[in-house]
Amino acid sequence: MAQRLATEYVKTRLQLTEAEMSKFVQMFADQQITAQVKVIENGNQEFVFQEEAGEEIVLSFERVGKQYISSGSCRVTSLRLTNLMRKAIAEFKGSAIVKRIYATFVMMYTYENGKVVKIVEIKGQHTNVVYEYHDTLGQLENLFRRTEIEREIGMIQDQINHLLDMRNEVPCPSLKRDIDDRLSMLTRRLFVLEA
Repeated sequence: MAQRLATEYVKTRLQLTEAEMSKFVQMFADQQITAQVKVIENGNQEFVFQEEAGEEIVLSFERVGKQYISSGSCRVTSLRLTNLMRKAIAEFKGSAIVKRIYATFVMMYTYENGKVVKIVEIKGQHTNVVYEYHDTLGQLENLFRRTEIEREIGMIQDQINHLLDMRNEVPCPSLKRDIDDRLSMLTRRLFVLEA
């Protein structure tokens, strides 16, 4: 198996509440990673997570309302820090582009809401999609909704044709106004559905 040289977290985004922030810091402490916290202006915080060998990750969190948001990048060679970052992204439903760098290739993982949605292998100028998440259920639901809309459009068109036939046969002006009102309502609905 290939030896990983480093892991690069690009466009990493974590959004934590105060309670989740404590849990996040504890996750590192449980693995004997020391944390230094610097409180910056406006309640913003900067964390330096360092393991015994001296490697560290610096993460800045901006306070926005009752949330702490971290957006940034870091490069890690320590397997323990790499695994902790991966677990943090998964547990706190973060998003990131993670590049696992090997001697002859790079594996790029895309995380959304804490889940891997795409894995791409990069060798020189060549890329190969190894895995890509497809929301099959969502696609089927959209298809079902589209089919339902098409069915409703057909029913409205039938009702409009029936009302137009009735309007041509009815001599009474008050009945024609009622039919016109109904036709107006149906054509508005048809316009909305066809848009």
